[in-house]
Amino acid sequence: MARLAKDPRFLYPDTEEGRKAALTDYTTMIEEQLARSTAVIGLSPKAKIEVRRVPEFKEATSAAAHYTSPALDGTRPGVFYANLRDMKEVPRFGMRTLAVHEAVPGHHFQISLAQQQGGPTFRTVLPFTAFREGWALYAEWLASEMGLYANDPYGDVGRLRDQLLRAARLVVDTGIHAKRWTREQAIDYLSKTTGMPKSVVVSEVERYIVNPGQACAYMVGMLSIRAARERTEKALGPRFDAAALRAFHDVVLGSGDLPLEVLDEQVDAWINERSGARR
Repeated sequence: MARLAKDPRFLYPDTEEGRKAALTDYTTMIEEQLARSTAVIGLSPKAKIEVRRVPEFKEATSAAAHYTSPALDGTRPGVFYANLRDMKEVPRFGMRTLAVHEAVPGHHFQISLAQQQGGPTFRTVLPFTAFREGWALYAEWLASEMGLYANDPYGDVGRLRDQLLRAARLVVDTGIHAKRWTREQAIDYLSKTTGMPKSVVVSEVERYIVNPGQACAYMVGMLSIRAARERTEKALGPRFDAAALRAFHDVVLGSGDLPLEVLDEQVDAWINERSGARR
């Protein structure tokens, strides 16, 4: 991973032209992902999405990317912010998975659809980390099913590198908060295990220091959504076709952020309803 991250084939020039090229490529990826998402998700956000650079004054302590939700009144689109402080941190093979997670069909779908569902305002903005980040991790896995890596084997390597990060940071989270690792121990472990640039690793570790259990919440949420889908596939059998897959994702996304127990109740009720309707 460390060797690939330094391979000139995957690097943009560390110049303004290189940064503009990366933003353009992110935009192209997201447009493709929006087009492909209709095959696996029935619902579609009304809000638009834009790609912007993380403001320079925030770059040093910001993550590789983040998503900002659209305005509730529709006056501002959702924004995928890419951190371009050092273009050696932005290898092309890692960009697709980042765009899937933070934008489409990850956070942009989940957050924008929650906002447009109607009902009490608190239901449109109240976050449940395990659901919100669990969906974004599930979206990374779903990207393979959408065919986004079919002609991009190195992009799939980027997806696997991010999976490695998800596993390694569970160790870091446990090390810091249960084993009393030092900051330096956590940085050293994550650097050696993932091969990610030191500056990226530092910002990640400092995030886990101040947000205990967040890394665990990502994985718990993703595993819960995967388990709900497996229950659905088993219950519907051959009736779990493309239309059923879109409907399943609509059930997951259609009520906004939910505690995982409530999500399971909604999925199981939908399974029973659909099974009964086809008897």
